[in-house]
Amino acid sequence: MVRLRVEFTTEPFDLDEAPAHAVVAREVIQSAELDAVDVGPFGNTAEGGADAVLTAVDSLLRKSLAAGATRVSLQVNVIGEGEK
Repeated sequence: MVRLRVEFTTEPFDLDEAPAHAVVAREVIQSAELDAVDVGPFGNTAEGGADAVLTAVDSLLRKSLAAGATRVSLQVNVIGEGEK
């Protein structure tokens, strides 16, 4: 199974309080069937099987844009094949 890593941020930023689009994006990633999820104020990373990552990315884009994101930056990398 091909494994992928996704790194993403949503904008606009708000240093005082997490905007709705950032909260939604984190909830999508944390509730997806992914491994090694790391969320932070300036970037988020998750890894998993290709199908799980691509499904999560689709949901992340749709839901964060609907929640007010004006920009979503993401990078998806193939990290190898594994049994997870």
